[in-house]
Amino acid sequence: MDFVSDALFNGKRFRALTVVDAYTCECLAIRVDQGHQGRAGGRCDDRLLFQRGGPPGKIRVDNGPEFISRALDHWAYINRVTLDVSRSGKPTDNVFVESFNGRLRDECLNTHWFLSLDDARIKTEAWRTDPTRADLTHT
Repeated sequence: MDFVSDALFNGKRFRALTVVDAYTCECLAIRVDQGHQGRAGGRCDDRLLFQRGGPPGKIRVDNGPEFISRALDHWAYINRVTLDVSRSGKPTDNVFVESFNGRLRDECLNTHWFLSLDDARIKTEAWRTDPTRADLTHT
C-alpha cells in the first residue's frame, strides 16, 4: 500500500491510497479521499477481505505517518497480518506499488481534470478496471 497526492481543479489536495498485490501485480483498490488517517488502510482492507477470501499474510507499507499508527497496528493484529514496513528512503523496498503509482500518475492523474472527490473516485476506478490497461507485468 502507498499514497499518491494530486489536486482537484480548484487546488484542493487529495490523496489516493493504492493497494497492489505483489504476487499478481494487480491493483486491488484505489481509495481517493481528502485526508487519510491511520484507519484508511484498515477500512480499505476490510472490504478486500471479503473480495479476496481472507486477509493477506503480509502487507508492505512505507514508514509514513498514515501507516505508522495504532489503528492500523490494531487492525493488523486482529486480522493476523504482518505489517512489513520499508526502510526510510528506500522506495525499492516496495517496487510494485511504486511502479504502479508512476503509471497511475502518468496515465490517469496527469490526463484528467478532477471536478470533485467523487469525480476523482469515478475516473481512477474506471482507469483501474479498464481491461485495455496492461498489468504491471507488462511494463
